[in-house]
Amino acid sequence: MGLIFGTSSVVVLILLFSGFFVSYAHDEEACGEVSSAAFAPKGDVTPDDKKLLAFPLNLEYLETEFFAYGALGYGLDKLDPGLAENGPAPKGAQKAKLDILVRDIIAQFALQEVGHLKAIKGVVKEEGFPRPLLDLSVENWNTIMEKALGIKLDPPFSPYENSLNYMLASYAIPYVGLTGYVGANPLTQSSDGKRLLAGLLGVESGQDAVIRTYLYERKDTVVEPYKLTVHEITSKLSLLRSNLDDATGIDDEGLVVPKCLGAEQKIEGNILVGDKFSLSFARTPQQVLEIVYGTGDARKPGGFYPDGASGAIATKLRKAANVYF
Repeated sequence: MGLIFGTSSVVVLILLFSGFFVSYAHDEEACGEVSSAAFAPKGDVTPDDKKLLAFPLNLEYLETEFFAYGALGYGLDKLDPGLAENGPAPKGAQKAKLDILVRDIIAQFALQEVGHLKAIKGVVKEEGFPRPLLDLSVENWNTIMEKALGIKLDPPFSPYENSLNYMLASYAIPYVGLTGYVGANPLTQSSDGKRLLAGLLGVESGQDAVIRTYLYERKDTVVEPYKLTVHEITSKLSLLRSNLDDATGIDDEGLVVPKCLGAEQKIEGNILVGDKFSLSFARTPQQVLEIVYGTGDARKPGGFYPDGASGAIATKLRKAANVYF
C-alpha cells in the first residue's frame, strides 16, 4: 500500500477511522482496562542515566507547548499545570489557523507529549526540572526561517497563519528529538532507561513521519508569498540543522535528495531520513542544543531557549569549553 494519499483517499480514511473510534469509545470495558503492556519502571535507573534521560524534557516541553497552543490555544498551564512546575509561560505561543485534519493531528501530538513528560519525570525523579522559558513567537520562527533560506521574508513567516506554514514549522521539531534519542541509546545503561528511550523514539519517529508525509504530498506546492516550494524549504531547513550541529558529513535531509543520498542510492524521494543503510542518524545533547539554540554553540543560548535549556547536562555544556557526550 502506498504511503501517500490523495484528498479523496484521506476523506475516506477519516470517515473509516471516525467510525472506528466512535465505536471504540463506546466500549466501556476497553476504556476501563489498564493495559498490562504500559511502561512500568522497575527502578533500576542509575544516577548518570537519570541525568541523560532528563535532558530530553527540554524538547518535550517545547513540543508540548507548540503543539498544544497551535491546536488548542492553550498549553501545559491548562492541560496539566503540575507538569510545568511553575516554569515561565512560553513567549509568543498562539492558536494557529488550522484545517480540521491538521488540528486533529496536532492535538493528538500535544497530548502524546504530555504523556512523554509524565513518563520521563516518572523515571528521572529528582533530576527533572520545571519548564524552561520557550520562545515560540512569530519573530523567533521568522528568524529561523530567514537563517535557513538566506533571504529576508516579507511578510515575516508565521507558523500560525495556516496549516501548511504550521506543518513546515513542525518539520523543525520532532526530528531533532528523535535523533537525540537515537544518540542517547548506547549511552544508557539501565533497562528502564532503554525501554523509556525506545518508547519515546517510536512515537517521535511516528510524528516526524506524519509531518513529512503531509509535506511530501505537497512537496511541489509553492509557499506564498515566498515563491519557494515545500521541498525547497525543507531542504534548506535540514541543511541549516546539519550546519549548526557541526556534524561530520550529512545528518539531516529534506523531502527530495539527489539519488546518491536516497534509499539504496536508487530514488530521490526521501519521505523518511536515514543514512546509507536507511538507519536513523544520531545526535549528542551538545549537537541538539547547537540546533535548538540556533547559535551552533551549546554554550550560547538563543532560539527556542532564550535563557538556555535546563538540567544537569545542559548546564554543564553551557559552562564548559568543550564537553562531548
